[in-house]
Amino acid sequence: MPRQFILRDGDMYAEISQFAAAVRVLRHDGRDLVADWPPEGPVPFYSGTLLAPWPNRVGGARYTFGGVTHRLAANEESRGNALHGLVADVRWSPVEIGPAHVRLAHTVTPVPGYPFALALRVLHHLTSGGLTTTLTAENTGEHAAPYGCAPHPWLLAGEDAGEYELLVPADRVLLPDERMLPASLEDVSGTPYDFREPRRLGGTVVDHTFTGLRPGADGLTRVRVRGPEGGVEVSWRASVLPWAQVCGGTGSGYRGLAVEPMTCPPDAFNSGTDLIVLQPGETTETSWTISPL
Repeated sequence: MPRQFILRDGDMYAEISQFAAAVRVLRHDGRDLVADWPPEGPVPFYSGTLLAPWPNRVGGARYTFGGVTHRLAANEESRGNALHGLVADVRWSPVEIGPAHVRLAHTVTPVPGYPFALALRVLHHLTSGGLTTTLTAENTGEHAAPYGCAPHPWLLAGEDAGEYELLVPADRVLLPDERMLPASLEDVSGTPYDFREPRRLGGTVVDHTFTGLRPGADGLTRVRVRGPEGGVEVSWRASVLPWAQVCGGTGSGYRGLAVEPMTCPPDAFNSGTDLIVLQPGETTETSWTISPL
């Protein structure tokens, strides 16, 4: 069974799985802030995992980079896409363990479709204010490498996501085609996906990418869900993570509401939109926090 790392600080409690470096449990004063799953797995709907070296989808499981066309495994078989990167189904190695933090590492070695090498390090740090995750990627290969990342927490604010009040401070929404790839970028005004003011999700099923993220006075963008049992938020700097996938709602098939701050939109390996290109020896870092409300 994958090793579990227990973190505590005041009323906050977390369990981090060695598998996928995932946030398997996160609680505040006994209240679940994320959807959990058994320590032995399986992991449902990528719950709590890290997504790298790309988040979301690579359309058709193929892309061209540096003049070379690469073919990835199409693990979203129904749509023919490559979904959620290469590290959401592997065991990460512990590097440093403390009462309220754990640091894990994983090396991405060249594979068919991604012939690049990356050293990934993640720090999960629990405080009384929430769980902050920092993911660092270093290109340890000899060639430039395309890169993107995101987390995949499913936030809980009760049993029925339709009763959640949702706040997404975003001015634009990316409407998908039938393969869940970008079709058009629209102003949220007049769409069912305008959550710039908190409102009940109701029967709206969301599986959309948002951008034009508005920061608060502290420079952080905050996506919030509230329900009968309280609230949860994910906060991050939109200058580093300028996109967010929000997924869930009544009838979506899983508990909670997924909120995934992303460095790039779906299919960025093909569009190049906000794609990070890591030169040999170069490092990039992203960070986000899940907090109770």
